[in-house]
Amino acid sequence: MGRPVTLFTGQWADLPLETLCKKAREFGYDGLELACWGDHFEVDKALSDDAYCARKKELLEKHDLKLFAISNHLVGQAVLDNIDVRHKAILPDYVWGDGDPAGVNARAIEEMKNTARAAQKLGVSIVNGFTGSSIWHLLYDFPPTPKSMCDKGYELLAERWNPILDVFQDCGVKFALEVHPTEIAFDIYSAERALQALNHREEFGFNFDPSHLIWQGVDPVEFIRYFPDRIYHVHMKDASVTLNGRTGILSSHLSFGDQRRGWDFRSVGRGGVRFEDIIRALNACKYTGPLSVEWEDSGMEREQGATEAAQFCKNVDFSPSNRAFDAAFGD
Repeated sequence: MGRPVTLFTGQWADLPLETLCKKAREFGYDGLELACWGDHFEVDKALSDDAYCARKKELLEKHDLKLFAISNHLVGQAVLDNIDVRHKAILPDYVWGDGDPAGVNARAIEEMKNTARAAQKLGVSIVNGFTGSSIWHLLYDFPPTPKSMCDKGYELLAERWNPILDVFQDCGVKFALEVHPTEIAFDIYSAERALQALNHREEFGFNFDPSHLIWQGVDPVEFIRYFPDRIYHVHMKDASVTLNGRTGILSSHLSFGDQRRGWDFRSVGRGGVRFEDIIRALNACKYTGPLSVEWEDSGMEREQGATEAAQFCKNVDFSPSNRAFDAAFGD
């Protein structure tokens, strides 16, 4: 099919965008998915400087790189989260402000509205990101959790995200939630409930990422089949389950990269994700957008990994058949 293979810049925000553009082209990528942190794409500057978006597009064109989406995971996280000191490290200063939780939530809501406006100015129709969750801490049902407490989490999703999605609708942009632990949707059933809470509005869909599903025991292919019309963007990212009888799937409060963990991220093609099956499922649901590599592997040099991942994605992708393999038997 020749879907474009792009590189998500979020894990490369330590590099100036111009440096990364040059490297991405050398790695073999067709485009970038710009993160809204570092100097890669700054929402406030996009709206305050009329030439900002044009300069970004010129830089990408200079390196023959395409752009299909931007991503604002970090600010999106603060829309629904119960804010604490951890959020200061991931938010722009003007969103964090004085750190008052209600104020942070409110400023994050406005920044996500502005992200839709900035995407429109840039000429992209997809914003990937997180929603956060006010009920993630209720995941384990002890002390016993009244159903009403979880219900309030989805009610808050509707209360805070519908006004954001109204702006997305006005701008002709869609929001693609990366289904992920710590989000309001982290598996098939919670994703279904999120859609229900938002009345299945078209502005809200998913950034499909298999790496966050397999370690939970969720089949990524089943996710695609369950939501075929809501796959708005795709992350190519791998993970490996490494349970050894000492650690559990909750990873024992061990950091990524610690070999004692029960699972960890791997360079694309080096973990447990069945990418060929995913391509077949994407073909079946007629997804034609980019395959965007979100490269994470604490045990591998990233430039080698990113280069290898670009080629892997191009090799594993293929077009669906336009005829039955046995169609000639009756000729």
